[in-house]
Amino acid sequence: METWSFTPFPPLPPTLFPNTAFYTATSPGHQTYQITISYPFEWGTSAPALITDKTALTLYVLDGNALGQTASEAVKRRVPVDATTPDTVVVSIGYPLTDAVYNLTQRAIDFRPPGSAADAPPSGADAFLAFIDGALRPWVRGTAFPGVAFARDALYGHSLGGLSVVYALVKEPELFDTFLVASPGLDLGLLDEVSRKFGIAEAQGAVVVANGTGPAVSISYGSLEQYPIRRKAESEAAFRVRQGVYAQYDMPVRSHELFHRLKWSGRVRDVVIKEYVGQDHFAVAASAITDGMDYFFNW
Repeated sequence: METWSFTPFPPLPPTLFPNTAFYTATSPGHQTYQITISYPFEWGTSAPALITDKTALTLYVLDGNALGQTASEAVKRRVPVDATTPDTVVVSIGYPLTDAVYNLTQRAIDFRPPGSAADAPPSGADAFLAFIDGALRPWVRGTAFPGVAFARDALYGHSLGGLSVVYALVKEPELFDTFLVASPGLDLGLLDEVSRKFGIAEAQGAVVVANGTGPAVSISYGSLEQYPIRRKAESEAAFRVRQGVYAQYDMPVRSHELFHRLKWSGRVRDVVIKEYVGQDHFAVAASAITDGMDYFFNW
């Protein structure tokens, strides 16, 4: 495993992003990620490395530039209305904002499983998982928060990030306690990998006994991802194009197929699926974070 360096951003005013710290993670090969960590207000305003005698869950969020603050704020908003909320550190994985083309290309490399479309960049999904497990998580636990005892971890991803979470589940199901999959762009090849990895349990009647030590999986999608509504200012031609884009992913069918393959494998602790009625691809991202936390915390 190559050695990564984690460099903090210059200090920000404490009232700008309270209990949030920003870092740049860089590899010897000059691969770079923007890492944001958010921790509970109840821990006080000390720097993360000075916090002691705490226990926490961890939520790792893909597409951190777009969704990291959404996840952080959702956790912090929950605490005042639900005293049972466990202390949670949100770790967001994003990209530097200085080069949009690089970011999109690297995102596709990181998130796409091996064997994806021929016109896509070569997959770096295995290297990306190795970064999370071999560099990022040890740094969070051993350097960023050396005085915190960490318990369960969850991984959240939406869209192409959701595809990445499914690949992580197939490749290394023990890597996370909970996998939160929102609007994944699933292809049939990865669904077949799910079946090859998990198989089909011998069911007694209609009952499949869950694996108490396996991962828990939450799957979600929006109803408008399959049946979009034409927008008021949208031309008929543009609407047809958008319909075609959604149709090629067949989101409800493939999400339910993933659900049933996992359900009947008997290899997961639990699996649930939720349709967000009236929501499109983009709206699901935030809703699935909030509900995904409920699912993660529930265990």
